[in-house]
Amino acid sequence: RPMLSAIQNNRDHRKITIIDGKVGFTGGINLADEYINTYAKHGYWKDAAVKVKGKAAWSLTLMFLEMWELCCGKQQNVKQFFPENEKISGKEPEGFVQPYADSPMDDENVGEHVYLQILNNAKDYVYICTPYLIVDDSMVSALCLAAKSGVDVRIITPHIWDKTFIHMTTRSYYRELIHGGVKIYEYTPGFVHAKSYVCDDRIATVGTINMDFRSLYLHFECGTLLYGCKAVMDVKKDMEECFPKCHEVTMGDCRQGVIGDLLTSVLRVLAPLM
Repeated sequence: RPMLSAIQNNRDHRKITIIDGKVGFTGGINLADEYINTYAKHGYWKDAAVKVKGKAAWSLTLMFLEMWELCCGKQQNVKQFFPENEKISGKEPEGFVQPYADSPMDDENVGEHVYLQILNNAKDYVYICTPYLIVDDSMVSALCLAAKSGVDVRIITPHIWDKTFIHMTTRSYYRELIHGGVKIYEYTPGFVHAKSYVCDDRIATVGTINMDFRSLYLHFECGTLLYGCKAVMDVKKDMEECFPKCHEVTMGDCRQGVIGDLLTSVLRVLAPLM
């Protein structure tokens, strides 16, 4: 509605597809040609998504129906969408798969808490993919503290950007993070749109949640937490295949002169609005 309201920032950023309540997909992939690289908008488009079945798919179904009701303003019986004709549990899975939703309409920042919990409990490594890196002090502190504790913290960001000022703001965090021991890699073939973490060969998350203020605090978002299952290693393998295609950012790369430092300082002030 054309009115002055902070609610206009509460964008539905979730990407969910469910088939018959039995199979679900979620991740960074929108419905557009650049996401499947039939149209090279920003070089090669790198993204990530997960396919889930059974109870996890039903969780995504409920997230979709919740948003549908919010948009339509009409409550409906969700039980009619439950796949009654077959067992939803299927075979006993290994590990755990937990879809989760984040909403700006409550006081709990679920997406941020998932990321912080992974960082705070890491022992060996944390690999991260994010298109934007515009975070608050608590996230910067968690990243640097993990690195200073001996954890191999690596972050993959795009080398070819989609939004100039947002990418400049992302780069303004590099110096502080590198100084704290975090390794930054820019994906040189194109644009990274994946939003994923993998940690210690045992836990991973793939979803829609960027590491920026909008995703962490203002948007409707979702993700899928993987624990102790084979898919965790698939996420790790995907990241490891990216590193050779990346440029590791050094302190020398962060030098930008007096004017550049002044501009990024202004952008950092405006970061919560990006």
